[in-house]
Amino acid sequence: MKKQIQLELQTTLKRFLPAAHEHYPIEPGLCVRDLLEQLGIAEYEVNLVFINGTSANFDSTIEGGDRVVLYPPLGGG
Repeated sequence: MKKQIQLELQTTLKRFLPAAHEHYPIEPGLCVRDLLEQLGIAEYEVNLVFINGTSANFDSTIEGGDRVVLYPPLGGG
């Protein structure tokens, strides 16, 4: 049975945001790397990953009900 997550993509990643991002369906055992592949986002386009407000990485497992936020590399000067 598919679970759902709340998905947020920041700044330049917003172009990958699916219509159902507030209730995005996932399979059990999905990791962040798998999620990126589903969304068509290359790993180099993501610099920060947060799951429920806690820093995570590409191997972190996502559970139903999680809030996943992805940030691209940030520049500045």
